Amino acid sequence: MQSRKFRVPQRKTQRRWRVPPALKRGDEVFEGLGLLDEVTGEKGLLLWQSLRDALLWAEAPEGDRASLFAADAERVRMAMLMAAAPAADLEEPLAALARMVGEPNATSEEMVSLACRRVAQWADEQGLLTTALSFAQAAATVTPGDASAAFAVGQLARRRAEHARAETWFRRAIALARQIGDWPTYSKSFLGLGRLYMQRGKLPVARKFLIRSIRAAQRNSLHTLEGMGLHGLFGVAVESERHEEAQELARAAFEAHAPGSPELSRLAQDVAYWWITQGSFARSLPVLRSTLRHLTLPSDQLTIYGNIARASGGIGDRDGFREAWDACHDLLAEAAVDDRAAQTLLDLAHGAASLGLWDKAETAARQALETGSRRHEAKIRFSAEALIDSVRHHRSAETAKRVVKPAVEEAGEMLAENFVRSLNGVPA
Repeated sequence: MQSRKFRVPQRKTQRRWRVPPALKRGDEVFEGLGLLDEVTGEKGLLLWQSLRDALLWAEAPEGDRASLFAADAERVRMAMLMAAAPAADLEEPLAALARMVGEPNATSEEMVSLACRRVAQWADEQGLLTTALSFAQAAATVTPGDASAAFAVGQLARRRAEHARAETWFRRAIALARQIGDWPTYSKSFLGLGRLYMQRGKLPVARKFLIRSIRAAQRNSLHTLEGMGLHGLFGVAVESERHEEAQELARAAFEAHAPGSPELSRLAQDVAYWWITQGSFARSLPVLRSTLRHLTLPSDQLTIYGNIARASGGIGDRDGFREAWDACHDLLAEAAVDDRAAQTLLDLAHGAASLGLWDKAETAARQALETGSRRHEAKIRFSAEALIDSVRHHRSAETAKRVVKPAVEEAGEMLAENFVRSLNGVPA
């Protein structure tokens, strides 16, 4: 069948651009306080001091940098580094920041920014989102004209549910990217704003930003970003309960992504989850299992196992549910996955309720409510409260499979097969 290109509305008005300032503080009393809460002991102190020095160096006039630090600052910092004994992927960028305090005039902004971004990457991989955000913001402060650095701050702030800070950094990234012709960052930043407004539940605004992301991607032949924008529009259609449009957008996003890419795996997981909410549990399971070997970060694995638990409960597979339940709790205990925990706990509660495991269901739903409330995730909080009420009356909140048009049902089955084939390395 011939592919049908998904078209987005074209903009008819011109806009004037200026680079707006961005929020640099959340609710912390002083810069880096959250870092010290996340990383304790000598390593935490080393990270905090390195962060403070990078910010001090970045914000000082270039001619004043030589007098910022004591004569023995580099020696003291290297002694701290040896005492903390960080992993090799953290030691190298921290050593670069130690050299900065020893030779502040001979150090380039690019080197300091790169060191901060590498620390941020390390922290993100460890699930230390506050630390990652602090160093990403330091990198963007060191190189204030770098659109990609500004975008990275917005991404981390959004994941931490710091919505106001995230929006200001995304808007700054858009303006910077527009000025220098960095079209990938330009498109990604509109995508970030779209996802942010989806989190806020403001779907019409989210749709507007996602369309602008897709438009920029199509104009510059950025096919992966086009697929990511279509993926975002799929989410808006799902939330708006426009099911036929969601099916079409899922197909369009699938066709835009390269086989085996991480973006295709994330799309597959989200589409499979939508099928779960529609009651198509059996269709979703092979797709979810095919994503496991592609999405290996603890947070991604947590989400997938939560989905598998819910789908397994929906088809009455107690063994499959038990295995996924155990895998989720192992990840919750061992990894910092706070940004995915509430939704996963809610999925576990649904799966348990489908199997009549009422105590497990209520425990997981209450944990989801607590986590969602702490992170100001209103939709999860309301869903958890409704599920707790259902569980108290020994009722599953899952609905029977929706009645859909035969053509839509057939398209869904074909898309599921294509996802599995592509994720397993077979041409779809």
